[in-house]
Amino acid sequence: MSDAAQPTAAEVRAAAEAVKTALDRHLAAVERRSGEDDPAVYDAFNQLAAAAEAYDELLYDRYDEVTPFEIPGADDTLPPYTGPEEPSALSVLIRRDYAVAEPQRLMAHARRIEAADEESTDMDASGTVHGALSLLFGEFEPDEIASRHKEFGLEEGDSTLWVTAADEAADPGEWLEAPFEQVDPQSVVCRFDVSAVFDDEFDDEFDDDEEEDGDADGDAAELDEDLAAELDEDGAEDDGPGDTVVPARLEADR
Repeated sequence: MSDAAQPTAAEVRAAAEAVKTALDRHLAAVERRSGEDDPAVYDAFNQLAAAAEAYDELLYDRYDEVTPFEIPGADDTLPPYTGPEEPSALSVLIRRDYAVAEPQRLMAHARRIEAADEESTDMDASGTVHGALSLLFGEFEPDEIASRHKEFGLEEGDSTLWVTAADEAADPGEWLEAPFEQVDPQSVVCRFDVSAVFDDEFDDEFDDDEEEDGDADGDAAELDEDLAAELDEDGAEDDGPGDTVVPARLEADR
């Protein structure tokens, strides 16, 4: 950053004073809190976080120095729950992301689904990735696909599940055109996230579990032998340049 763009020492000092003021307000709100999810405490927390972040940025720009504070992002926490105390309805919102890691494996499974469906009128859907995905999700429940994703040639990505509360259930068809657009974060009762960014924290624990699961993996490998043989045959037939399939990304909102 150029000298002309750097904040002045007075601006850094003012930002430090703002942090002190925000600290006092946050402590006062905590001391007067009316309950576990007091909105005044939540507001004071956000003001303190914003003041600390502004001070941290100015301090770095002016003096190339940082603070020891870690400011959680807005997406890291949910706002206090303000939904009904005794909800009579709830919604479960689920998103699971997958990468199509093995297109040939996916399409081989789709061909099996087509072959078993005597009433199917479209026997060419399994020849494309999007067609195979349509067949797969039409045949299996999303939870079964999640538990067998490797078998279907998919690689699991991030996922999240939100449980939201409401005073009354929605009318039939009310939200079908835009099912995920009107979610109020303050009506979320709980949420559960799964992401690769959490893996490093649990690698040591999982290493021990993987050793115990070795026998189970061997059983799964035996069940997969027929499919592997079919994939080998497909590879021999589909080596032409016109048959190359670029791995796609599927973001499934369920």
